[in-house]
Amino acid sequence: MKKYLAEMVGTFVLTFLGCGAAVSLNCGVDTASVVGTAIAFGLSVVAMAYAIGGISGCHINPAITLGVFLSGRMNSKDCGMYMVFQVIGAIIAAALLAFLVSTDPGLARGTATGANACASENVMNGLIAEIVLTFIFVLVVLGATSKTNGATNNFAGLAIGLALILIHLVGINYTGTSVNPARSIGPALFEGGKALAQLWVFIVGPFVGGALAALVWKVIEPTEK
Repeated sequence: MKKYLAEMVGTFVLTFLGCGAAVSLNCGVDTASVVGTAIAFGLSVVAMAYAIGGISGCHINPAITLGVFLSGRMNSKDCGMYMVFQVIGAIIAAALLAFLVSTDPGLARGTATGANACASENVMNGLIAEIVLTFIFVLVVLGATSKTNGATNNFAGLAIGLALILIHLVGINYTGTSVNPARSIGPALFEGGKALAQLWVFIVGPFVGGALAALVWKVIEPTEK
């Protein structure tokens, strides 16, 4: 139960700080807001990696959990429970963020929760972007945390956080960047509208990308020494 609770707390922090930055900076209005939001998501992952990495592995993302499961590193029970608690953490974070904004509407810039939506209604482009970006992200996670990949796992938290910054810099203008179903489910429930209607994109895309990353990693994974 401790590792499930750790995943809930970690996903809460990622969603609250990352989406909170997107709201506060009015992400997408200019380059500075995009860079700031990207950094917020990346640093949230770095912070949580070193806070709860030793407890749960700090997945805080169902797509990563799926990739880890398909790579044979966890059992099906833990996989399912991780995902449940990740979604719970994201919902709590989105609820708190929505509440804070509701107390002073002037705080809300852009969306009130940092919810995801495909740019220019181009759902297919958004789906492709989420698949590719999640594939890259989960591949980095699997490689950086592998015990057969040299000493890279000593710096896994930093590598994963920096990768997430890069992924947001690319993806924000296409989809707001999710690569994380939990991070999208929570805000969409409170945002409604377009974010909720397109939520399937941010569930299907990351899961497909995560599964592809696990498949590729199994092919290229170094042999155990």
